[in-house]
Amino acid sequence: MSTVIRKPELTDGQLIYDLARISKPLDLNSLYSYLLISAHFNQTSAVAENNHGLVGYVSGYLHPQHDDTLFIWQIAVNPLMRGRGLAIHMLQNILEREELINIKFIEATVTPSNKISRKLFQRLAEQLKAEYKESHFLDKELFGDSNHEEEKLLRIGPINPPLNNRI
Repeated sequence: MSTVIRKPELTDGQLIYDLARISKPLDLNSLYSYLLISAHFNQTSAVAENNHGLVGYVSGYLHPQHDDTLFIWQIAVNPLMRGRGLAIHMLQNILEREELINIKFIEATVTPSNKISRKLFQRLAEQLKAEYKESHFLDKELFGDSNHEEEKLLRIGPINPPLNNRI
């Protein structure tokens, strides 16, 4: 089964929302936010589709204060497609885009209990031959009464190899 990875289009917003809804423990955002990601942040995001439909999604954006930093906001993979390396392939697709050639760092936030995401980013750092660091970022108190865990900041970089030789 062939899987195609591409930039999201506006018409993918509902499909991304539906995928996020079934992707525990991912925080579900509004449909509107997924439409905006598809429209405004498609240069730094990716979707994966095959004959089963949309099976993966990564959203990211350029850090507003650091134009050499790609912040990965969410990653979702259909439960039936997990364990096949799809998340890494979507991240590779984003990093290989010509418009992101100046990216030197990748950041993301992950809760302490999300070991799968942590391993994914550690594996990405290894593939990029880049340093991986975790640091304090968002205290659980900032999330109010939602019972949300703290979010650690993961930072990969600097990424040095040329665009086509990164991964």
